Amino acid sequence: MSHDNAPAPAANFIRNIIDEQNAEGKWGGRVETRFPPEPNGYLHLGHAKSIFLNFGLARDYGGVCHLRFDDTNPEKEEQEYVDAITESVKWLGFDWGEHLYYASNYFDTMYACAEHLITAGHAYVDSLTAEEMREYRGTLTEKGKDSPYRSRSIEENLDLFRKMRAGEFPDGAHVLRAKIDMASPNINLRDPAIYRIKRAHHHNTGDKWCIYPMYTYAHPIEDAIEHITHSICTLEFEDQRPFYDWLLDKLAIGGFFSRPLPQQIEFARLNLTYVMLSKRKLIQLVEEKHVSGWDDPRMPTLVGARRRGYTPEGLRRFTDQIGVSKSDGWIDYSVFEACQRDVLNDSAPRRVAVLDPVKLVIDNYPEGQSEDCFAPNHPQQPELGKRAIPFSKELWIEREDFEETPPKGYFRLFPGNSVRLRYGYVVKCTGFDRDADGNIAAVHCEYLPDTKSGTPGADSVKVKGNIHWVSAAHAHDAEVRLYDRLFKTAQPGAETGNFLDDLNADSVKVIRAQLEPALKDAAPEASFQFERHGYFVADRVDTQPGAPVFNRTVTLKDSWVKVGS
Repeated sequence: MSHDNAPAPAANFIRNIIDEQNAEGKWGGRVETRFPPEPNGYLHLGHAKSIFLNFGLARDYGGVCHLRFDDTNPEKEEQEYVDAITESVKWLGFDWGEHLYYASNYFDTMYACAEHLITAGHAYVDSLTAEEMREYRGTLTEKGKDSPYRSRSIEENLDLFRKMRAGEFPDGAHVLRAKIDMASPNINLRDPAIYRIKRAHHHNTGDKWCIYPMYTYAHPIEDAIEHITHSICTLEFEDQRPFYDWLLDKLAIGGFFSRPLPQQIEFARLNLTYVMLSKRKLIQLVEEKHVSGWDDPRMPTLVGARRRGYTPEGLRRFTDQIGVSKSDGWIDYSVFEACQRDVLNDSAPRRVAVLDPVKLVIDNYPEGQSEDCFAPNHPQQPELGKRAIPFSKELWIEREDFEETPPKGYFRLFPGNSVRLRYGYVVKCTGFDRDADGNIAAVHCEYLPDTKSGTPGADSVKVKGNIHWVSAAHAHDAEVRLYDRLFKTAQPGAETGNFLDDLNADSVKVIRAQLEPALKDAAPEASFQFERHGYFVADRVDTQPGAPVFNRTVTLKDSWVKVGS
């Protein structure tokens, strides 16, 4: 995905901050950002907003954006997630160049910083149990109280901390805490834990460490080591900013980092209706098999979005449209789908597919004969030319395009009525056949030989109906998956407290469809507009040479307008 011809970015409060700082010369005009996922799951649509923001700011200001894995919790992190994250960021069109980092690469520096905090009187080893720590911490309305171990000497703290590192204590026996203010109105400044004992194999450092830094301690140090200028995160970290600044200030005084120090800036995370972006709940969906996996096309993960046929361009258009703000709000999923439609309308070639087929027999068409009809590959892009679609005596049409007794205003096939077969001939319905169960098995008609589309006099016969078709003898039979929203309510679980209660039982329907022969050779991830039906993509996992499987990306129009109103 190229960003070279992208429109000028819209102003937002973060860009205003950067512009003011550049005018003041704070960073010498330098802009260095980072995207810091924890490798304990797959990225989702909310992460896409952060990726476009961080990489986009660096690009627009001539800076760089780092990809950094915050791998400080070895029990939940796996190489599988590292690989999936890097692939997703590349899919969105970004490259970090040489700036790929891991928090675990800095563990030695983080440990040295911790020893400095101890010797400077800013940290201590606490031996309270986890339950006792919660009791001593206080509440949002009540001050905390000092741990009885807060007064340990520097020498004792240093000795205990080094023994923690040496593995002399069991998990949970001690933690290292910053010594700030147990009476602070900001509960995050009440002596937060910065190191814990955890015997777990790490995907990057193996078994070198049995103590690991807490994320809120590690993250600012990582930013400072990498000389990040603007550490951009979501609003839930706003209350953590005082600790971020406190820690870096103490370490700068200690000579670890030079000023100016990285600046944390918070923005509103993505809240999208009909979607669940909680990592914990996404894990539950996968583990309880409500979906087929992390890349299920109904999942809001980036691997799921890619498999669904959503495009990086559509995601960028969406994030540009919703903008960056400091206040939380809900974005309706229809806005996201509309952005995908806009992009796919421009880029997706047109093809014909019959999703609910019934046979149409042209009784007066010569037996064994076939001919080509010609259809544009893209009606708004004539330079893409036309393709040939074979026409024959027996065709597949949509079952809904025939009615034995038509309702008022129905202009498609019914006995005695004429319609145009799109790109082909005008035909007149003469009757129909039923099967043993009484269902319509075949529709019969006669064609008017002088009405072929694109030939002189083709419009001499005027009709109101126009239907699509594929030749039965030439059609490609394929599996098509009709995906819809995973949840049936705008805010899953809001009423019952259990988001699983709002799963949409009709979120996927698997059918066999009849496709025009050109679709037989569709490559994985190739997108098309199936005329009248929507936008579809050849599944990147299950498509085989000559045997594509198609996923519906999005319908041509918003089918949820009435449902949600």
